Amino acid sequence: MALRYRGLGSGGAMAREQKGKESQPAQKYRRVDVSGLDRGRRGKHHDLVAGILDELQTAPADAAVEIPLADVGVELANLRSAVHRAATNKGLSIETLADTKSLYVWRSAE
Repeated sequence: MALRYRGLGSGGAMAREQKGKESQPAQKYRRVDVSGLDRGRRGKHHDLVAGILDELQTAPADAAVEIPLADVGVELANLRSAVHRAATNKGLSIETLADTKSLYVWRSAE
C-alpha cells in the first residue's frame, strides 16, 4: 500500500484565506488597567508580620519581641524573611536571633 501526499501548493484556497485574515489568538484572560491595581505586597503572613512590627514599634529600645515558633505555625526561615522584608518596607532597621523555640526581633541601633 502506497501513501500519497497531495498538498495544496501556494495557490490553494486555504493559502488565499489565511493571507487575507490577520488572526489574533483568542484571549484567555481578561485585561485590566494597570493604574487601578494595588501595587503593595500582601503575602500570606501579612497579618502576623504586621502584628509583630506593631509590637516592635511600641517596645522599649532595649527590648526584643519574642515570637514562639510553635504558636505561629510558620517555618523560621519564612517568618524571618517576611519580618525583614516588612521592616525594610517600613524603614525600620531590625535584628533577629532564633533558638529552637522562638524568634527574637528588636530594633537595631541606627
